[in-house]
Amino acid sequence: MGDAGRWREGAWLAEVREWVGERLGERGLSVTGPVEQPHVVPWSTVLRFPTDTGPVWFKANDASMHHEAGLVALLAARFPDRVPPLLATDPARGWMLMADAGTRLREVIPVERSLTRWYDVLDAVARIQVGTLDAVEEMLALGVPDLCLPRLVERYDDLVGSLDVPARFRSATPYVAELVAALEGHGVPAGLNHDDLHDGQVFLGAGRHLVLDWGDACITHPFFVLSVVLEGQVAWGLDDVEGSVDIAPFRDAYLAPWAEALPGTDLVAVTDAALRLGWAARAVNGHVAADVPDDAERTLTRLQMFLDGRVAD
Repeated sequence: MGDAGRWREGAWLAEVREWVGERLGERGLSVTGPVEQPHVVPWSTVLRFPTDTGPVWFKANDASMHHEAGLVALLAARFPDRVPPLLATDPARGWMLMADAGTRLREVIPVERSLTRWYDVLDAVARIQVGTLDAVEEMLALGVPDLCLPRLVERYDDLVGSLDVPARFRSATPYVAELVAALEGHGVPAGLNHDDLHDGQVFLGAGRHLVLDWGDACITHPFFVLSVVLEGQVAWGLDDVEGSVDIAPFRDAYLAPWAEALPGTDLVAVTDAALRLGWAARAVNGHVAADVPDDAERTLTRLQMFLDGRVAD
């Protein structure tokens, strides 16, 4: 997690500018102004390059998220109207170059004062998941982390055992095992989970909702995606009030493509268990390092959502 310093170094930035310039040149484009670096965190950085036809965006990930470049290339080949418009990738270095994706839902929704766009987003995410069930081994080979249900009990136990958290979280390993068993009994196959789906990751580009930032993606129970987007986002409504929105209609929009793929499955029962266990999985998959600012607090919040279904007062 020490790449943040390197990403500001002149030599590294010059290497990026050369690579981006070459990739743009292959498309008959050129950089037309100063390059900006609006995003630098320990695990990734983003640079904005102005060009003849508008801005393009370069993203680099550290080794823990190198898989994003290859994964987005796979998704772009199958769902070109639902993921970032890719211009180039270098999977070995974890680099991507993308066309501008438009405006984030974070800016669109407050103006429209409506959450209805989430219906289409949730339908799209479900269709991406169903449409990649045949590519699980390929995605694992790209380096997408394996957090399948049989691994989750041990991973959860390791996480809470390594943290200074209340004992009730360390005592919850049997509950994790109980939920794992329940979900395994429903027969939904392991698949792709974005694992951080919120209004800052969805963009309105040319009239279509595009899902970005697949760096946290993992192979696990696909319904875990609902924990963040439904309980962590939609349920808070337009005015950031916890539990102020009925999430059932949004859940049903997500489940519709799955009902086509898995007829006869009690998908609502699957969702109920997945919403709880998804937070435990998010705590495991999203925990970065003790020395990363605010990471321990984020992990504790996810553990609270797992056991309590709400954020502590």
